[in-house]
Amino acid sequence: MNRGIKGEAIFPGNDDKIQFLEYLLENSKKMRIHIFAYCIMDNCYHLVIENSSGRMADFFKHVNGKYGMSYRRKHGGKGYVFQNRYNSTLIQDEQYLKMAIGYVLSEPVKAGIVSNFDEYDWSSAKEYFSKNTSDLVDNDFVNELFGSKKELLKFVESLADKELPVWKTIWGNILGGQEFLEEAIEKYNRREKPDSSQSIGVRRSDERYFEPVEKVFQEFEDKIGMETEEIDITTHKGKRLRGELLLLLKDLAGLKYTEIAEFPIFGNLRVDSLPQLYKYAKKRKVKEEITTKKL
Repeated sequence: MNRGIKGEAIFPGNDDKIQFLEYLLENSKKMRIHIFAYCIMDNCYHLVIENSSGRMADFFKHVNGKYGMSYRRKHGGKGYVFQNRYNSTLIQDEQYLKMAIGYVLSEPVKAGIVSNFDEYDWSSAKEYFSKNTSDLVDNDFVNELFGSKKELLKFVESLADKELPVWKTIWGNILGGQEFLEEAIEKYNRREKPDSSQSIGVRRSDERYFEPVEKVFQEFEDKIGMETEEIDITTHKGKRLRGELLLLLKDLAGLKYTEIAEFPIFGNLRVDSLPQLYKYAKKRKVKEEITTKKL
């Protein structure tokens, strides 16, 4: 789940919602993330996913980053688009998974947008028990989970005035019973070494915290006074700026070379050429810093 910064309507039009769905489809396939349910409101989105590949963090980094840049270019403004990188909740079992799916699908009803959840156009409600399906949602799994459309309708409607029984812990949210909560905490504690810097509340000295991709692009474009698409990479200046951007995306955003290569400005470069370009840009930056200090 994620919201627009300061409650901003980050999906104001249908075309914005379509764009976001395209990013969801593209990255869920690429990173092998299973999506069971979604709901896109004007100022937030909700997803129920399975972290089947272990790449959930990368998935959200790409989806939020790409949509954030697209949104700012289209609607203007500066800075973050989303309130957080993402808020995740660990789900106990299939019964609680049904609750999570039902909760997400019932959001438009709770917001007073529609009377029945399956009337809302920007959720996965119409994907289940239907011939009009897409490649985005694993509807076969959800269909099997609920058994019939009647059961799905009944279950979702029963959640209209209820909140999810989510436990909030220092490690994240947990959707499940008391016993599951205790097991999750015990497993976490077993992973911790008693005298290590990984103890609760202490950050490891080697832990890296990266900036959102859209923030890196925004600050870079503000600095050079133009959008990335306007950079002429056939000129010496354009190639230098491209190198600077590569450095920022690698060091500040924490992207891999394969991920960086997906952006249009690097489209004419081979992935295996990016490490050399990075080293060259890094060396140039160090040289410029030394020159500045001497002055």
